[in-house]
Amino acid sequence: MSQKNSDGKRSARERLQEQREREQARVKRKRALIAGVAVVVVLGAGAGVAALVASSGGGKDNKQQTSGPLVAPQGAMGKDNLAIPVGKPEAKATLAVYEDFRCPACALFENGYRDTVHDLEAKGQLKSEYHLVTLIDKNIPGTGSLHAANAAACAQDAGKFTAYHDELYKNQPPETDDAFGKKDRLLELADKAGLNSPAFKRCVEDGTHNSWVQKSQNTFSTSGLQGTPTVLLNGKSIYGPTTPLTPQKFREMVAEAQKG
Repeated sequence: MSQKNSDGKRSARERLQEQREREQARVKRKRALIAGVAVVVVLGAGAGVAALVASSGGGKDNKQQTSGPLVAPQGAMGKDNLAIPVGKPEAKATLAVYEDFRCPACALFENGYRDTVHDLEAKGQLKSEYHLVTLIDKNIPGTGSLHAANAAACAQDAGKFTAYHDELYKNQPPETDDAFGKKDRLLELADKAGLNSPAFKRCVEDGTHNSWVQKSQNTFSTSGLQGTPTVLLNGKSIYGPTTPLTPQKFREMVAEAQKG
């Protein structure tokens, strides 16, 4: 392996580590803020402080938008129908991915391994299960994680989940830019994925799957899994700051899984 390639892989791992550290730091700041607010509430600061608490962890807007009926996208599977499947069901290797469309580390994984994953799916060697969560909306107040996940679920209804999923990651805004919170932007990207039906547009604008997305987030938060992306191959974590992975190594792991 050349020194250049080695440095490139090390750089990717460093970027992933830095992203995880930033997310952890935000969680710590959020907890410190909530703890401080709780003290002020005890001291009698009243309704103004209560509003601050509501805005630090998803926000009242998100709660209102996820109060409707729980509607799973077509073909969803697994416990509580929270996984969107891609690939041939008979494949012996299963890739489970827990991700947030606003998460830069998730984009690093998707943009780095997309071609490999799709190739293995097309060959019937791998099936994937996508679990959509909204961590960034909680850490950096916004609605982009929720609305993008709902739009991806709407794309699943239209039989174009993979194409739309990939467009979202190819066009991911900076983490602090809540561009995916704007439904016009989500519909604009849908055109690139061949999604322009009235039913899809209505599903995005109505937030048809918002409550399903919230259920997915709630399940993730109590699962014991740590951060996004969480990438499991047949139940084993294979990707992260301390788990170096290359496309070739991933292919080898999938090939090993084919042996049963």
